[in-house]
Amino acid sequence: MNTSTEQLPAEKGDLDVQHVEAPPKSWTPADADADRERHLTVLETFRKHPTIVFWSFFWCMTALGWGFDTQVNGAMIGVASFRSYYGYMYNGAPVIPASWLTAFNVMSSVGQFFGGFFCSWVADRVGRKKSLALGVVIVTAGIFGETFSFTRAAFVVSKLILGVGVGFYLTLGPITCSEIAPVQLRGMSSAGVNLAIALGQLISNGVTKGFSNRSDVWAFRGPFLVQLLFSILLFTGSWLSPESPWYLVRQGEMEQAQQTLQRLYGPDFDTASKLASIQRTVEVEQSAENPSYLAAFQGTDRVRTLISMGIFACQHLAGIIFVLSFSTYFFELAGLNTSNAFDLGVGVTACGVAGNICSWFLVNRVGRRPIFLGGMVSCTVILLLIGILDVVPTSSAKWVQASLTVIYSFVYFMTIGAVAFVLLGEVSSLVMRARTTALATATQAVFGVIMFFAVPYMVNPDAGNMKGKVGFVFGGLSACATVVCFFYIPELKMRTYEEIDEMFIGRVPPRKMGQHQCDGEVVAEIMRKV
Repeated sequence: MNTSTEQLPAEKGDLDVQHVEAPPKSWTPADADADRERHLTVLETFRKHPTIVFWSFFWCMTALGWGFDTQVNGAMIGVASFRSYYGYMYNGAPVIPASWLTAFNVMSSVGQFFGGFFCSWVADRVGRKKSLALGVVIVTAGIFGETFSFTRAAFVVSKLILGVGVGFYLTLGPITCSEIAPVQLRGMSSAGVNLAIALGQLISNGVTKGFSNRSDVWAFRGPFLVQLLFSILLFTGSWLSPESPWYLVRQGEMEQAQQTLQRLYGPDFDTASKLASIQRTVEVEQSAENPSYLAAFQGTDRVRTLISMGIFACQHLAGIIFVLSFSTYFFELAGLNTSNAFDLGVGVTACGVAGNICSWFLVNRVGRRPIFLGGMVSCTVILLLIGILDVVPTSSAKWVQASLTVIYSFVYFMTIGAVAFVLLGEVSSLVMRARTTALATATQAVFGVIMFFAVPYMVNPDAGNMKGKVGFVFGGLSACATVVCFFYIPELKMRTYEEIDEMFIGRVPPRKMGQHQCDGEVVAEIMRKV
């Protein structure tokens, strides 16, 4: 770009800048919008565009239901009345058969698998808002089903229905957050999806702890019914929220897209340049891509899709199901009494919330790649330490193991958990985003099925009875995943979607994207062909 001291006329909504570089003759409104976003700070975003901040937060919170459902599955195992209702007596204590325990947990993940694909199909046809409303209806049906089931089979079917609806939540949150938020807020907004998961898990553990002293069926039915509060919140918001402007542009509804942008950015914002930027990016991607699940694994989209799926596979390989979903049960098996086990379970999820909040201050400063890789290494070390301590036959070793799970939760949510959703929103192309996110949700579900099937057999006293030695298993898997991550986790901090497209279309190696200088030639060449 040629340098000059010429002062440009200030555009409505631009930053208060006295002298800027004079753009070349080819400068377009889309270029002006990209330049504006790069110079907008987080604090200025909060001050100038509070509506965006509010609705970004709302769409993050769709993951509350997913976090609650995931955690309550494992937490209920620690409730004696739940085990008595659905289990049998083993050595004088109520135990749910490993096969049914696996089914209770696996069916939710199976539902998420189908729910993610169904949601991507619906979201690209009726929009994000109506899709969320449909997801809430499905979830609510599942909640009533699991609450009032009288048999194991009925409970399993209810978990399947609930899982389908929760698949909507996990798919729509990352999609809409990444499409609403500007560049500076994109990392925090997408990481907020993981915060909602952590909050959902914290609420789940807290509610389960509150009802755990009851000896009747409401010790577990009460926590299930609490999920209706999320349904009310999300269903109301689904009707009040603005639609994604990116979706509207892809549907050719330019006037409605401009009205939505005006609502999001405020009455004093010049929406013309923002709309032009969205149109240009959509045109570039539509000219280079034919949206389909098959196309997601072809050409340059193959790398983008595999990265999006791989980051969620890493979460499971790093032991998230073992450490978090079964933490309370693991504490009881380690010899801690029920009260201490539930207290530690709440502590684990509370530290997860704290860790995710810390990620907001790191994601735009440190970057995606260092945080994710650092998290993988740290979780690997913690898992191996948990395994080693299980070999030490002392009561103090059990408390150290418990403390390590709390540290693990903080590290995981600050790094792998938060950044995975940030990368998902950035790596996937806009045209393919619903399908890519559905594939990522399916990856979560498939690995969830595998882990929820395997972990109970590893830790249950009537099966493997490995206890903390499971840390060796996940420590090894996490170490292998870390090596792969080194080559394929990109750095996309402060990159516009157009720049991200340019790097992937130009086949820049993911590990070198942080240092790559974009010149716009790839996009310009595609636009000449459009």
